[in-house]
This record gives sequence, C-alpha cells and structure tokens, in this order.
Amino acid sequence: MPKDDPWDADASRDVARLNPGRPKAGMYGAVPDDDPEERPGPDDPESGDGEEEFEEIEVVPVRAKLSVAIGGFAALLATALIIGSLTTGPDVRAPYAVVLFGIQLLGLLAWTMALGPPAASITAAVCGVTGLAGCYLAATADKAGLTPLLYVTLAGFLAAIVGQVFRSEDRHRIGDSWRTTLLIVLGVVAYVIPIVLSRQPLGAQAILVCCTGAGLALLVARLTDAVFPKPRIAAQVPRGAAGVVLGAMVGTFATAWLGSQLVLPFTPAKGAVTGLVAAVAAILVDLAVNFGEAGRRLAGEAPTFWLARHMTGPLGGFALALAATYALVHLYLT
Repeated sequence: MPKDDPWDADASRDVARLNPGRPKAGMYGAVPDDDPEERPGPDDPESGDGEEEFEEIEVVPVRAKLSVAIGGFAALLATALIIGSLTTGPDVRAPYAVVLFGIQLLGLLAWTMALGPPAASITAAVCGVTGLAGCYLAATADKAGLTPLLYVTLAGFLAAIVGQVFRSEDRHRIGDSWRTTLLIVLGVVAYVIPIVLSRQPLGAQAILVCCTGAGLALLVARLTDAVFPKPRIAAQVPRGAAGVVLGAMVGTFATAWLGSQLVLPFTPAKGAVTGLVAAVAAILVDLAVNFGEAGRRLAGEAPTFWLARHMTGPLGGFALALAATYALVHLYLT
C-alpha cells in the first residue's frame, strides 16, 4: 500500500514562513518578488544615511573694536613696564613695586577666573600675598637675584595647595589642577622680575628692548586683526595669521633699531634676537588663550567673564616675556 509523502504543500508553506529572508526558487534565487519594496536612496530624507550629516562649523566673527582695545591695553602695559624700569633707582623702588603689584592683581583676577582652580578665593588670596612678598623682597634685598623669588614661589604654591584640601570637592581636584595652581603662582611672581632686573646693569635696557618687542607684536597683531583678520587660524578662533606674522616682524625690526641705539653689549643683531624671543613668547601665549576660550565654547562650558577673558592674553604674554628677558640677560647678553 503506497504511503503518502509527508513533504506536502502545507509543509512547504510552513518552511517558507519560518525563513522569510530566503529567496524564492529560480535561477540562482534571482526571481523577483511579486511586490518588491523600494529601497530608499542615499538622498532620501527618510533613509538612515541622511541622518549622518556633518555639523556645520560656526565661524566666530572678529570684533574690530575689541581687537583695538586689547591691542591698546597691551601697549599701555608695555609702556608702564618700560617707564617704571627707566625711572626706578635705589631710593625710588617703592613706586615701581606698587605699579607691579597692581598688574599682579589684574593678572591674578584674570587667571583665576579663566583657569578656575580649586578653592578659587583661597588660591587668589594666597597668590596675592605671594606677589606682595615677592615685590617686597625684590625691592629690599641686599643683592638682586632670583633666589628669593624661587623660595617665594615654592612657598606660595605649597600654601595654595594646602588651602585646597579643606573641602572635599576641592580636594578631589588637586591631582588634576595642581598645574593650574602652579601656573597662576608663576604668572604672579613673573611680574616681580622687572624689579630684580632694574637693579642689575643690563636690566633696564633689556626690559626696554623686550617689552618694546612684545608690546609692538601684540599691538600690531590686534590692529591687523581689526582690519584684515585673514587667513583665519581656525574658524572658532577670531584671529588672523597675517596679524601674528606682521606683529612678530614689526617687533623684531623695532628692537633691532633699539639695539643699534643702545650701548654695548647691545647690537642690532642682539636687539633683534632679544626682541624676537619676547615677541614670539607674548604672541604664543595670547594665541593659547584664544584657543582655550574656543575649547571652552565647543565643550559647552560657561565663558569666562568678559573683562578677565580679554586681559588674560596680554597679561600672560608679558609674564612669559619677562621670564624670557631674565634668561636672555644672563645667558645671552652677558
């Protein structure tokens, strides 16, 4: 008696339901479906690829009046440092120390608000006392040197770190932010260096050359940004490469001329090298501040207070330029 085939039409339909992605029978499975579904193209807004669109980069505009104001502030800062170094003497160091302490307070305000160290109020107070102590020791010490400033810097840094361990939320940030605290202390103490240099034979002339180079570099760079901020260094940074290059060139040319007018060991070549180092140091710090603010903006963080934000670049640039001036006096000019 013949047996019925168990693989009948009903079984075939059950297998088709269990394997919906299996192609229908035909040559190489290429028989099209009865109702083919249209696949969305890459330009279809409902497709998944259309969702992966590049985010448009925001181009930050250059504010001409603001660039002029920042350049003017840099010029005033350079003028104050130069005039103070040329008019100070054995019995009149106190006025120059007062001026430098005022600049220290401006820098301390700007750097504390921009860098945001733990326990900001305690850190600012400790750094202010450190700057005052540095000015006093530099003006009253029997021998002008950098050693007292190194001790003051170390003491101020340790005191600031101790002041940051009292609160738990501040204590947890010390491991990541101790460099920020050290940077603020070094910036404050850097403005004591002009007092030390003014008491040394080549100090006043070195301050004249370096501050002229740094001040002209920042001024020309900012004025050029107000007129021709191109080519842009970055879309998020409101600075132009033309101003940076032109500022360094003008600062170097001016200091080369000053080197030809000053007494030995200054020469046009040494004046140009000294001014170039100071100009590049000031411009690089100013640019670093601009890039830092752009990074904060891209990260979605709250921007720094506008006054502190615009003073941070010139103040930090002159702080590094003054440190470079001391190194040039003792390593290159003597």
